[in-house]
Amino acid sequence: MKTSQISQQPILKGEEIKGLDIREGIFNLIKADFPNFQENDFINIAELNQYRRLYLTSLIRQEKGELAAIDRDVMDAIKNNAILSENVQDDIEAELSFGQRIADKVASFGGSWTFIITFFSFILIWIATNIWVLAQKPFDPYPYILLNLILSCLAAIQAPIIMMSQNRQEQKDRQRGEHDYKINLKAELEIKLLSEKIDHLLVHQNKKLLEIQEIQTDYLEDLMKALKKSEHH
Repeated sequence: MKTSQISQQPILKGEEIKGLDIREGIFNLIKADFPNFQENDFINIAELNQYRRLYLTSLIRQEKGELAAIDRDVMDAIKNNAILSENVQDDIEAELSFGQRIADKVASFGGSWTFIITFFSFILIWIATNIWVLAQKPFDPYPYILLNLILSCLAAIQAPIIMMSQNRQEQKDRQRGEHDYKINLKAELEIKLLSEKIDHLLVHQNKKLLEIQEIQTDYLEDLMKALKKSEHH
């Protein structure tokens, strides 16, 4: 009669399991608790089933831990991507000089209905003043040479300011394009990385599921042997 290396108790005939016949993962788990356990030693079926359950539990816990780690990696990737893409407009505005800010505001006002209505009203008041209010002695009689000079000067000043603002707008568009490119590139790399992680997880899960199925098959084989043994008795 064989003796169990774990409990040091005699093993009933037909219930002895040799270390050589135990799966590697379960064998290593037993050896972790009993370092002297070797491939030629024996344990009984009850002890083997106990370590099978412990091994299955460790597989499930390990699987949950890997899933949690991948979830953390995904959240970190999403956070990093958000940091890269936020406050783009603020970064662009922070790089403007005082003159560039003035040029943008002047160009913005010069292209608005407020400017058009205000300046058109100014011209009408100028003409009306010289025709009716100061009809006897106008300061700018027809053909309004002084008014034409003011308009020419305004156009001469406004044109380069608008050009400056347009150049700034092109620079803003270029910077936005660079930000978009960085974000798209990071997203592409992140998707590729996540895809590789998912592929690795699926392969790893399949291996774990196959190992669990093999252990369940061992259970079924032991049950079939026990049933056949009880039928013979």
